[in-house]
Amino acid sequence: MLQQVSCGFGGLALAGLCQGKANPLSPHLGPGQAKAKRVIFIFMQGGPSQVDSFDYKPELQKSHGKDYDFVGVRFGTFGEASKRKLMKPLWDFHQRGQTGRWMSDLFPEIGKHVDDLCFLHGMHTEGVAHGPSTLFMHTGATNLVRPSMGSWISYGLGTENQNVPGFITINPADSKGGPRNYSNAFLPAVHQGTAIGSAGQSAKNARFRNIVNQHWEPDVQQRQFALLQSLNRAQQAQHSPAAANDPTEAMIESYELAWRMQMNAPGLTNLSSETPSTLAMYGIGEKTTDDFGRQCLLARRMAEKGVRFIQVNYSDESPTPRWDQHSNMPKHLEHARATDKPVAGLLADLKARGLLEDTLVWWGGEFGRTPFSQNNDGRDHNPRGFTVWLAGGGVKPGLAYGATDELGDTAVDGRIHMHDLHATILHQLGLDHKQLTYRYAGRDFRLTDVHGKVAHEILA
Repeated sequence: MLQQVSCGFGGLALAGLCQGKANPLSPHLGPGQAKAKRVIFIFMQGGPSQVDSFDYKPELQKSHGKDYDFVGVRFGTFGEASKRKLMKPLWDFHQRGQTGRWMSDLFPEIGKHVDDLCFLHGMHTEGVAHGPSTLFMHTGATNLVRPSMGSWISYGLGTENQNVPGFITINPADSKGGPRNYSNAFLPAVHQGTAIGSAGQSAKNARFRNIVNQHWEPDVQQRQFALLQSLNRAQQAQHSPAAANDPTEAMIESYELAWRMQMNAPGLTNLSSETPSTLAMYGIGEKTTDDFGRQCLLARRMAEKGVRFIQVNYSDESPTPRWDQHSNMPKHLEHARATDKPVAGLLADLKARGLLEDTLVWWGGEFGRTPFSQNNDGRDHNPRGFTVWLAGGGVKPGLAYGATDELGDTAVDGRIHMHDLHATILHQLGLDHKQLTYRYAGRDFRLTDVHGKVAHEILA
């Protein structure tokens, strides 16, 4: 009623009073029963090929070299019919684990954990270029500024640990969506993702920016902090009683958060306390896997400390992202070797520590690749049908859900749109994607816009 009468000023006042001085990052529960407390999103930038990795298609093997009728979906070819040559997988497939799930030899280490994985073979998404599709994967929108998924989760659940950020992204790229992939957009700034490191930078140097004072000793810093807070409190005392949204109170809280982070967060990126066996599990110390192994180990440490949403980015700043092989599919092997052991190590480590039960691991790229060849030995982008996998967090282990057509091109069964995947992940965290809204510019926004349905079939 207060929103409808007198231009809504009464509703505005009530909202301010109800907000009070509660810490927006304090931990709170969603309306549903949570099966997961946190998410680790392993982002494979560029679009790994599903037909060369997790989506076994015997018919594609038999049809190698045959013409395929294709209708274009990208700029320059949209709606145009043409003939393309089918290309069989470059790696052999085998059944693995007790469940007998098919996987290629591209990921032998991840294959050892196949019974813990939940494959979604009927994925499809919006956009056909890396930028829009990456944005859609992270924010649920292709061309509008929207909060990233991690920001929505921080907004909905707060953080389990008040001394570290609730949303962290490791070695993110500045292109293909860039900071918008971990932006809070119109949500309160406290829910912005905290970046450590950047794409192209060694994970050895991944640190929280501007958090270590190189000039003053800790006791001097503490005295400065106490002085600033006393001045802020004195200024606040001049305005009595304090308003619900007092900017001075917000400043005091921001200084307190910054101080807690300064005292606690740097230890998150220090791997010196990890045992040699743990480092070896992630491939740290091996030339091929050292860098991404460090990122995956950082993700485990952050999950252990209560960070809600962790992005682990296998990305770079080149014009063609790492998994984007339009003319050289054999290069997939280089990227698989760099990520296979670290990801397997993360799964094993989470499971050994009892963290996999309430940690939802999400592995995937912004889209897949076509079953036909491009430039002789490459594959083009394919948003029509591809595979991602989940593990832990209350999803069914050892499940292969959904399917593409007999050639691996288009999702035809158990179709899951990216909006549906977002809705499902929120559901596992105890959040209702329809209720998790934020009012901005006169309307209620949500991660899934006006779409999305929970894929109950994949839930344990």
